[in-house]
Amino acid sequence: MALSDLLYPDNPKRKQELIHLHQELLDCMSTNFHATNELVGVLNEHLGCTITPIEMRESSTVKENCEIIIQVMSEIQHQVQKIDSDMKDKLEPVLYQKLYDIKEPELEKIAIAQRVFSIIFGEATSTAAMVAIKLLGSNHLTLTVSKLIGVLVQIGASVLGGVSITIIGLGLEMILHAILGAVERSQLLTAVRSYEKHLAEFKAASEKYQRAIHEVTSLVRQQVQ
Repeated sequence: MALSDLLYPDNPKRKQELIHLHQELLDCMSTNFHATNELVGVLNEHLGCTITPIEMRESSTVKENCEIIIQVMSEIQHQVQKIDSDMKDKLEPVLYQKLYDIKEPELEKIAIAQRVFSIIFGEATSTAAMVAIKLLGSNHLTLTVSKLIGVLVQIGASVLGGVSITIIGLGLEMILHAILGAVERSQLLTAVRSYEKHLAEFKAASEKYQRAIHEVTSLVRQQVQ
């Protein structure tokens, strides 16, 4: 047992708590990668996008993995904006406004979107039009993507950023490095509090993000059945 553990017997417990929080963060991040790839698959298959799926890199830091998912989420936002621009360019103003009118029947909106996609792609399925309408009309998805990007930026810039996503390795030791006395205890307390704060924000934003994506992907599955 390290001398610092004798002086401060709660330190081993703090270390285990930090490892547990780190695993929770990684599990949550892994679920977000999966959900993002689901949406990427829908965009690529039905809207002609060419977004590259992503995967977590075990040899990289938390910050680097945050940057991977931020990049593809930003690309998704760009594609949604492009769809909106295409709709605006190719529709009469009255029809374009109908796409965002909450009182307008969704089937009518899908028919309008399908008309535009038929011009762009030569032909278009109702599934493609439905996906476009769902993405354009989903302030919920737009807001949750923006919120999650913001949280990921904070995590990358925090004490978590430089930690390897691998639990056992040099990354974690950067926070848990064994130095004597109150300094180590202070660092552990700071690290645990930082993890708890960012993990709570990350979980809340992630749940909304995943739910918003599920709304789109579940509709697609129902449409193609």
